[in-house]
Amino acid sequence: MTGSAAGGYTVVVRESLAGPVVVVTGELDQDSASDLHTAIGRALSLRPVPPVLVVDLAAVTFCDSSGLNALVQGRIEAERQSTVVHLARPAAAVTRLLEITGADRIFRIDTDVPARMPHTRDDD
Repeated sequence: MTGSAAGGYTVVVRESLAGPVVVVTGELDQDSASDLHTAIGRALSLRPVPPVLVVDLAAVTFCDSSGLNALVQGRIEAERQSTVVHLARPAAAVTRLLEITGADRIFRIDTDVPARMPHTRDDD
């Protein structure tokens, strides 16, 4: 697991049975979008290349165009290596932005996240 935090915002990469999960908490905006982009890059650098990358957005309280751009850029980078990006449990603020912009049509939206790896603690 890796992560970063600034002013209530956190982004953590954890392992799951399906591959890496990027868990985002707090406001996803101009100040935090680069952290998300970095975390997605770390997850995509795993070897073997993960077939699926899940971004858990359940705890995102706000998302602006910078946050959306980080998600789209991550999707483009993932697609280059044949990794599919799934957005899991997007909060209402994220869902609304995805719908308004039409981005909900380029991402697979999941209602749940993959189970944690057996050796991973819940408080990680």
